[in-house]
Amino acid sequence: MPITAIYAALLAALFLLLSARTIARRGAAQVEIGTATRDGTDDRELLRRVRVHANFVEYAPMALVLLGLGESLKATPLALHALGTTLLIGRLLHAHGLSQSPHNMPMRVTGMVLTLTMIALSAGLCLWLSAPLALRF
Repeated sequence: MPITAIYAALLAALFLLLSARTIARRGAAQVEIGTATRDGTDDRELLRRVRVHANFVEYAPMALVLLGLGESLKATPLALHALGTTLLIGRLLHAHGLSQSPHNMPMRVTGMVLTLTMIALSAGLCLWLSAPLALRF
């Protein structure tokens, strides 16, 4: 699945960047777990970074699974690249928009719309391509 591998690798780079930002802030704030500092107050910047990272982890895996399934079902390379690019742009926009303080709501919303659109279209594509194969008796 070479097309899915390209987008998985690019998204892995974003995942590593978001992880590094969260880890760096944990070190700076001296927070081992959660987002509360030693005095019990939440570190707002750490909370923001944790949520940016967590949101990525909540959406990217399902999207990549669907992209890979679409590729295994012989979806056209153009469709796969369109879906993969939509996902990548969506995740970048969302991460950047939510990382801002205050967050950039239009960028954040656009990122989520692109991500959810990609997931919905990928699911539809998988149903379209798999139904004829699955309904054979």
